[in-house]
Amino acid sequence: MSGPTKTMTALTCAALVLTTAYTVGLGSNGWLWFGWIVLGVVTVGMAAADSATPGASRPRRPGGPGPSRP
Repeated sequence: MSGPTKTMTALTCAALVLTTAYTVGLGSNGWLWFGWIVLGVVTVGMAAADSATPGASRPRRPGGPGPSRP
């Protein structure tokens, strides 16, 4: 997982805690929960896109797949 995806995941978890605290303290607000669901879906999408890029974090060795010396 890349840095921005980890940050988005932490933000989504914090938003869940705050939304739950608001609901317990002041009562339910549908727009707040809707916003959290949208944030969660975006976070899952970022995580899926981050894991779908094959080999993006692995540098390639120069010289190709064969042996470097004959």
